[in-house]
Amino acid sequence: MFDLDAYLARIDLPARPTRDAAGLSRIQHAHRLAIPFENLDVRLGRAIAIDGAAVAAKLVTARRGGYCFEQNRLLLDALGALGFTARPLLARVWLGATSVPPLTHTLSLVTIEGQAWLADAGFGGSYAPVMPLEDGAQGEAPDGARFLLTREDARAGAGGWMLLRDGDPATTDGRGTGAGWQPQYSFTTATVHDSDLAMGNHWSMTAPISRFTNVTVASIILPRGFASLTDRQYRRRAAETATEAEITDPRVYRMRLSMMFGIDLSAADVAGLGLFAQP
Repeated sequence: MFDLDAYLARIDLPARPTRDAAGLSRIQHAHRLAIPFENLDVRLGRAIAIDGAAVAAKLVTARRGGYCFEQNRLLLDALGALGFTARPLLARVWLGATSVPPLTHTLSLVTIEGQAWLADAGFGGSYAPVMPLEDGAQGEAPDGARFLLTREDARAGAGGWMLLRDGDPATTDGRGTGAGWQPQYSFTTATVHDSDLAMGNHWSMTAPISRFTNVTVASIILPRGFASLTDRQYRRRAAETATEAEITDPRVYRMRLSMMFGIDLSAADVAGLGLFAQP
């Protein structure tokens, strides 16, 4: 049984959102404001479970974050408990890609009164608002970045969609920061089974070329900005103020994880990430 009240408390929503596009937008935004994106367990050699009970125990009860397979499983369970009609999709992340990337991102397709909408609480590189699934649809994030859905991008393949972003590079995790519209990810609306999600999750947490086995990542959206910690590189943009610095002290890293991202790791776990020389 999904504990909806515990979830709403975790994302600081005092009342249940309405079962419409506005309510969907409200829950996704609150989710990403409260729950950080992170892959710390992968970097510590811990397996990532994506069943509903395990995800709720980690992200809600233990107040940790997670990556897309965890974040969007939690969102899907919450949407189901609220009475929304939603199902998962799989996507290829094009940020920094030099060849066709694998299906290692999941998002949600939500149907409201016959209209399909995209919801994504689990993309760690930026924040895309809830958008209608329509060619040419645009949306704007609280940090001012614009997003565009198109079916005209050859990289999306036959019947595919591409989500593009145009915005300040300070409100990303450092990837895909060129001028103009940058590809975020492509996807189709094909049915996704639990076994498909299991395969994508397994590849993400174990493949030697996976971003998550090579880079330590945390990010969270701010009311008018974005903060990320990529290995030792810290970036924060809030309104018109931007900060960027390399963290060289594991004590500062641990403090930053706690204060900005709400992630409390032990000193031993921070050492286990391998980001700092051991004394």
